[in-house]
Amino acid sequence: MNRADLSRHLTALALLAPLLGFLLAFFVWPLVQVLGESVSDHVIGRTLPVTVQAIAPWDRQSPPTELMKGALVQDLRQLTDKQAQGDLVRRLNSAQAGFRTLMMKTTRALEQADGPVVLTEIDPRWGEVPYWRAIADAAAPYTDRHMLAALDLTRDASGDLAAMPADSSAHRAILGRTFWVAGLVTLACLAIGLPYAMLAASVSGWKRQALLAAVLLPLWTSLLVRTAAWYILLQEQGLVNDLLRALHLIDGPVQLIFNRLGVVIAMTHVLLPFMVLPIYSVLLSVPKNLMPAAASLGAGPIRAFLRVLLPLSLRGVASGGLLVFMAAIGYYITPALIGGAKDQMISSVIAFYATGSANWNMAAALGLVLLTATLALYAVYGWLSADRTARG
Repeated sequence: MNRADLSRHLTALALLAPLLGFLLAFFVWPLVQVLGESVSDHVIGRTLPVTVQAIAPWDRQSPPTELMKGALVQDLRQLTDKQAQGDLVRRLNSAQAGFRTLMMKTTRALEQADGPVVLTEIDPRWGEVPYWRAIADAAAPYTDRHMLAALDLTRDASGDLAAMPADSSAHRAILGRTFWVAGLVTLACLAIGLPYAMLAASVSGWKRQALLAAVLLPLWTSLLVRTAAWYILLQEQGLVNDLLRALHLIDGPVQLIFNRLGVVIAMTHVLLPFMVLPIYSVLLSVPKNLMPAAASLGAGPIRAFLRVLLPLSLRGVASGGLLVFMAAIGYYITPALIGGAKDQMISSVIAFYATGSANWNMAAALGLVLLTATLALYAVYGWLSADRTARG
């Protein structure tokens, strides 16, 4: 690299530096911090530092030693922060049921006693192995516990993977529901978007501009406004039910809101532009004389479409389908406003853990699962979007 090239590269890097700094400071670094919470487990190490050192050589099978009990008494007496006490109780109670009452009873007894105490005299459970094993398991600063819980898995007493009880968690069912709803919305968008894109590509002039405006104008409108509009339209006394009654298609109001049908209708409308535009851009590159040529060779309209136009538009169909699906699996506002209790998607669960229960570990773990699925789909999208030579 000569001096002139080096100068150009440094100049380009200097021009990009503000953008790179902004992305690193306000996107990459917060994302890494949040995702790190999915494997972070510092509660025990922060609140019981002496116990962590004393319990390290323990084999987790033999009865707890007096050194471990003395270390725990020392840590609990030095732990005066109420918030830290609450974090400790929540962490241990999530690993072993009964820890909440045990810790409250023990803390109260230690506050009333000035001299040495015997933990098993305060509560005989301090002589049982499972309670100390729960502390030992939670002592490591990093854990796969949250990631496993995000997939309804856990570890048994021997450390092997095991399925969680059916009534303990429903993350896998909600993830399946999320992908199912996203698939339904993608199919609905394809059923509407493909003929719409073909129509827009087949006309010209003001007709094409009007068709494209009908797609683009809703895209520039706020998502919340569009969802609120569907909330009004789909009510029992809304415009849709009134129109169906006026056409004598129904006798009474149909339930179109607070169910899966309403969610699919609203999300299809919101995401339809992401299906139409990729297909439309691909169809513009298809020569206009191919369909007349197929007809001149004896192919009917349906056969010409299936054998000529559809194969040539598959690249746009695949790109639009993946774009719609990736956007749909992360939707939160529309299912929350339009759907019922059984229609909430994984984003609602993440929001509950982050803002409702302040369980950032589980929110980060579920977010990482969703991010992994999105990146995998994005890799497929990139492969399909590349030209045939680049794909090999």
